[in-house]
Amino acid sequence: MHKRELDLHWRLRQAETMRLAGIHVPLITPFAPDGSVAADALEALAHSALDKGAAGLVALGTTGEPSALDDDERRRVVEICASACRERGATLIVGAGTNNTRSSADSLRSVRADAALVAVPHFVRPSEAGVLAHFRALAAESPVPLIVYNIPYRTGQSVSAATLRGLAEIPGVVGVKHAVGGIDQDTVELLAAPPHDFAVLCGDDVFAPAVLALGGHGAILASAHLHTAAFVDLATAWRNGDVERARGLGNALAALSKTLFAEPSPTVLKGVLHAQGHIPTPDVRLPLLPASAASVADAVNATQALTPVTAR
Repeated sequence: MHKRELDLHWRLRQAETMRLAGIHVPLITPFAPDGSVAADALEALAHSALDKGAAGLVALGTTGEPSALDDDERRRVVEICASACRERGATLIVGAGTNNTRSSADSLRSVRADAALVAVPHFVRPSEAGVLAHFRALAAESPVPLIVYNIPYRTGQSVSAATLRGLAEIPGVVGVKHAVGGIDQDTVELLAAPPHDFAVLCGDDVFAPAVLALGGHGAILASAHLHTAAFVDLATAWRNGDVERARGLGNALAALSKTLFAEPSPTVLKGVLHAQGHIPTPDVRLPLLPASAASVADAVNATQALTPVTAR
């Protein structure tokens, strides 16, 4: 790149990083009693999250069961989320991609959003050099910026801090949803000196308070369907250096998140949202099964117990 093009590139990267900061809610896909997508309930959830301070929404993330939706349903989900984000001036991220580079590029060409969330290729387990080559190829074809979804316990592929830094250097790759199942050495190394204008977003709900404390830019959290404002407050408190407030909130919200992941996500979350009257059924689609009554009750109790802690 010429210097002028390079300067423009980094200014755009800086703007994208700022847009990705904060809490983003990966929306569930609610189902009606007849099994169809409950569009009105989805729209209400989208507006509620944004009204309570979420920086944006993720459509067709894992929480939304995209692999169980048909093409028309996926389009409808994106339309609803996009409309809510446009009205609020919020960020829309859309899940896209497969474990095949060619088909991933094809799927990205139709994405109309602020960014696309693309997982490290699953199952095939390429080398880390292959992961870099995969995202270079996708970034060259994608009409929107890419967020790498680093989730080794689903993909079977670990990505080191060094490779994440390499991904951050690819034009068009603007961040990572980092969900490694804990705070490991690579997480510490990455956040000790985060790449310039590259958003590090926590994707592990229970560990989000710790990642934010280490300097993460924000998070994509299914748990933030509940007590959305408290999760937003948590991110703001760490950003502003309000350590006492952040620690109290973080401990309480991590405890809530633990109950929501007692069974495969989003089954418990859907059970809670149904119990609260926000969605018409707690249904999920096979191969997922609805959460047990005991797990839902534990999560409902945790949600209710958290209210006094999150109040100012």
